[in-house]
Amino acid sequence: MEEEITQPWILKFIAMPQSLIDNDPETSLEILCHTLISNEEIASRVFQVCNSISFASLETIYMVLLSGFFATLIGLPLGMFLTITKRDSILPMPRTNRILGVFVNLFRSFPFIVLILVVWPISRFIVGSSIGPNAAIVSLTIAAIPFVARLFENTLDEVNKGLIEATLSMGANKFDIMKMMIAESKPALINTITIMMISIVGYSAMAGAVGGGGLGTLALFEGFNNSRDDILYSCVIMLMIIVQLIQSIGDFITRKLRTKS
Repeated sequence: MEEEITQPWILKFIAMPQSLIDNDPETSLEILCHTLISNEEIASRVFQVCNSISFASLETIYMVLLSGFFATLIGLPLGMFLTITKRDSILPMPRTNRILGVFVNLFRSFPFIVLILVVWPISRFIVGSSIGPNAAIVSLTIAAIPFVARLFENTLDEVNKGLIEATLSMGANKFDIMKMMIAESKPALINTITIMMISIVGYSAMAGAVGGGGLGTLALFEGFNNSRDDILYSCVIMLMIIVQLIQSIGDFITRKLRTKS
C-alpha cells in the first residue's frame, strides 16, 4: 500500500499573499483558521466568528471615531462659550449662560435609546436612512455633544484666573485668551476626549439594539437571539479591547503633552 504523502502545513500559507493581492482578506483568514485548526467544523466556526467580529469591529471604530470628531468639533466651542459667559469670566452673559446651560442639561437627561428614536427623522434627513452606522453617527454625535461640552467647560474653568488676568493686562484680546486657555488645558482636554470616546463606545453598543450596526448589533441579533455564546462573548471581549486601546492612546498623548509643558 502506497504511503500517503502529507503536505507540510507551512506550505498552506503560500496561498495567503495571493488572496490578499486579490483583495480577498476573507480567503486569507479562512486559510489561516483551517491551517491552525485541524478540525474542519471548528475551523469553519472560528472563521465565521472572526469574520463577523472583524467587520462589526470596523463598523464600531468607524462610528466612534466620526462621532467623537464631530462631538469635539461642536462640543469644544460650546464648552468654551459656557466658560467665558459666566458672571466672573471674560465675556459675562449670565442670562444667556443659564439658558444655554438648561438646554445642555435637557439633552444630557435623555436616555440614549430614547434619543435614538427622537432623532430618527434627523438621521433620515442627513444620511437618507434611520438605521445603519451612518444613521447611528448622527445619534451618537447628538448624545455626546452636551456631555462633552460640560466636561470641556469644567476643564477650561480650571485655568488659573491669575494667568487670565495677566494675559489681559498685556493687551491680549478675548480670542487670544481663549487660545491661551486651550493651550494651558491641552492634557486635560485630551483626557476629556478620551472619556467621551469611551462613552461613545458604550453608546454605540446600545445603538445596535435598534439596528445601528457594529458590535452591538452583532452581539444582540447574532449572539443573544441565536444563542451563540461564542459570538456574544467575543463581542464583549472586542469592546473591552477597543476601550483599552482608546484609554492607552489617550494616556500616551496626555503624558507627551505634559512632558512638553
